[in-house]
Amino acid sequence: MPNLLTGPGAIPTAPGGWPLLGHVVPLLTTPLAFVNSLPSLGDLVQIRLGPMKAVVVCDPELTRQVLVHDQVFDKGGPMYERARELGGDGLGTCPHSRHRRQRRLTQPAFHHTRLPAYARTMTEQIDTVTGGWRDGQVLDVLAEMQALTTRVMLATMFSTSLTAEVLQRSISDMATFVSGLSRRTVMPAWLRSLPTPGNRRYRQAIGRLRTTIASIITGRQSRPFGGEDLLSALLAARDTDAPSVPGVSGTSGASGTGRLSHAEVCDQVISFFLAGSETLATTLAWALHLLARNPAILDRLHAEIDTVLDGRTPAWDDLPRLELTRRIIAETLRLYPSGGLFSRTVTTNTRLGGHPLLAGTPVLVSPYLIHHRPDVYPDPSAFDPDRWPAANGGRTRGTYLPFGAGARVCIGERFALTEAVLALAAIAGRWHLHPVPSSRVRVPGIVVVRPSGLRMRVRPRTASAGTVS
Repeated sequence: MPNLLTGPGAIPTAPGGWPLLGHVVPLLTTPLAFVNSLPSLGDLVQIRLGPMKAVVVCDPELTRQVLVHDQVFDKGGPMYERARELGGDGLGTCPHSRHRRQRRLTQPAFHHTRLPAYARTMTEQIDTVTGGWRDGQVLDVLAEMQALTTRVMLATMFSTSLTAEVLQRSISDMATFVSGLSRRTVMPAWLRSLPTPGNRRYRQAIGRLRTTIASIITGRQSRPFGGEDLLSALLAARDTDAPSVPGVSGTSGASGTGRLSHAEVCDQVISFFLAGSETLATTLAWALHLLARNPAILDRLHAEIDTVLDGRTPAWDDLPRLELTRRIIAETLRLYPSGGLFSRTVTTNTRLGGHPLLAGTPVLVSPYLIHHRPDVYPDPSAFDPDRWPAANGGRTRGTYLPFGAGARVCIGERFALTEAVLALAAIAGRWHLHPVPSSRVRVPGIVVVRPSGLRMRVRPRTASAGTVS
């Protein structure tokens, strides 16, 4: 990559870099503490990933500028190179040059008028999974949430299900990919290329996931697109806002009839499947962990659920009254945004925070870092759902970034929040989850901030009348 400036006024370099590896070791061993230490060094800080230098943005306003100016700071860099190994050029990973067209074609699948139908499917799947738990059962919470969100995504995307064997294998493959994504993003290329068992499992998981998804899509393309699921919307989408461009994949060659090609549909579905299963599972697992550690907030949540639902399974029409439930999800996403670190690539010589950046410079943005700045969020390590005003739904301009910002803000934000609130209300309404004393919760990476070792025992609870304070 281009050399960054040295000498007076240069971007400071984080201490603790190792020969050959750079800052890979602290990013793998103490990722959250390392990232949170960077703002004390400056608004921009250099780190090394092997021989490659990257700039970490530590200031909220500069972070907003990077995300808003997506043509100058394009999707790219080490994280997206790894994510494209599974998701190809889907909406979440494609460069700026392909994004606007893909956004137009995928937007109808997430139109607000489709959400009630999605919510009905979500409720059915959530009820099936949580209804199968047994009194006294010890759950691997992240794995159980992955099973729940994977079933929801399969039903809302495909109106179908997989055999138990393929479903479990897909969940396992997704977990292998996500855990590998954190490690491989910060690894130098020579380490990623070694034929280690971990590298082989990673590549095999990607191949199986793409094969499974592609086979489902191929089967559905032979049937009409009249369903209410997400795949039907993608297959039926037409780009009526712009003429098709000769040579651009997925257009038909006639104005106003552009559509997603088979390869593009596969990439979109895999991207949505990853975001809608893994990241939502991570959020729900953290929420359950935080509630178990904060019994007073859990008591208030139970009172809200019992008052609003009176023993029913939550549904779309209940969402406006599940106010505390929504704020718990918002605060969970602040403390543990599922995407803790992601990368951009500078496309043209520019300046950021008064520093020149040359084209090709990798830039790293960390929602986790911004969310834990004490000047932005007082007592940032505290779990405090009441820090969110009832009206704004957990969004503060430029400082709350679990779904990104700018033109590339997550297209499925409302979909994800709907599912998260319905799932948390259903679980907390039916079950008490108690930590297993022997379990030790860790966070093994910063690219995806997921809990490891979170085990809890479930006990049934009975709804009782209550009020929310």
